[in-house]
Amino acid sequence: MHTSNSIQLINVTCPACGLLCDDVLVENKNNKIKVSKNGCAKSITFFEQKLGEITPKIAGKPATLVHAVAQAARILKQAKRPLFAGLSTDVTGFRALFNLAQKTNTTLQHMNATGTQRNLAVLQSTGWQTTTLTEVKNRADVIVCIGTDVVTNNPRFFERIVWLKNNKKSNSMFTDANAREVIYIGEKLNTKAGISPSGRNPSLLACRTSDLPEVTAVLRALVLGKPVKSDKVAGIKTEEIQAVADKLKTAKYAVLAWVAKDLDYPHAELTIQNITETVAILNQTTRAGGLPLGGSDGDTTANYANTWLSGLALNDKQVEHDAILWVNSFSPEKLPANNHLPLIVLGDANTKFKTEPEVFIPIATPGLDYSGTLFRVDSSVVLPLKKCRENKLPTLSEVVSQIEAQLK
Repeated sequence: MHTSNSIQLINVTCPACGLLCDDVLVENKNNKIKVSKNGCAKSITFFEQKLGEITPKIAGKPATLVHAVAQAARILKQAKRPLFAGLSTDVTGFRALFNLAQKTNTTLQHMNATGTQRNLAVLQSTGWQTTTLTEVKNRADVIVCIGTDVVTNNPRFFERIVWLKNNKKSNSMFTDANAREVIYIGEKLNTKAGISPSGRNPSLLACRTSDLPEVTAVLRALVLGKPVKSDKVAGIKTEEIQAVADKLKTAKYAVLAWVAKDLDYPHAELTIQNITETVAILNQTTRAGGLPLGGSDGDTTANYANTWLSGLALNDKQVEHDAILWVNSFSPEKLPANNHLPLIVLGDANTKFKTEPEVFIPIATPGLDYSGTLFRVDSSVVLPLKKCRENKLPTLSEVVSQIEAQLK
């Protein structure tokens, strides 16, 4: 961090997606933040957001923080089975919510639970062999993106991890980054990011998203050496899938990447299982790793923090509840479902409601209004978030602690 001509320059970690890019440079001029280097569309939206209304509200009317906290506590006291949902926060915020949940007979559910559950179902039933972003950067020579273009969810994945465009040397530790081969399998995918710095186009096996279970099952069979009698699978020539299987088997380090959120169809977990079992087969003779990408709104952090605190994973099972505490520190546009239950919202100051909740307390955003920590999408590291601007917003943990104190 340094100051030049009244402009404060800060190297930050960006929490706008699961990559947690830690090379972003922002400038603070008169408490207004602007991304000056290494930003993407998501990081610009995050860091350059204006500070919204910081006054708490009760039923849409301005209130003091003390009164808003008291009303939130009354709602939770009256509820027999409240639901804590959203859960978009950092490690410290989640720990505070978890502690409050233990005292209020509460169920915890992240806003991204449906997608996360697809991965979790496979991990719990058969296990998997996954890799890290660092290993991909240093070792991968064949990368297959299944059902996703990746950059929609993680804009700088190819820039930072695959092509190493910001590195002084194009080579990674154990392979030539420019020589990597990228293959896409799926529907209407933007493959532009997969073009190598030397201009080599990626391969594309086009199929409908709903056909991915069949295509990945055939790919798995061909990697295993099983015969496939059909000439085409979901519109793709079997010989094209065989070519991908052959490349995977001869690769020094193959990576199969997917984003669970993009696999939005019934029993999508079976597609993920096909992918992870293909990885397991490859590892019998070579090296390969699965790479579940995506990660947003602190979902990786919530899942890992909940696991170490409770020994259990978060899930998306629907349960009966009679009040909702919605927490959203990162994405003001994501709102709770309107189900006419008493609603408490602890969220970004820019949140706009169609129907005002019973209580709304604006809270500070990690990585913008205060320092915090998040798990990266590959779960291998926890990265620090820095405070970039000044304001009087309370942190989530401060508000939750005040609510908890009134429940005693």
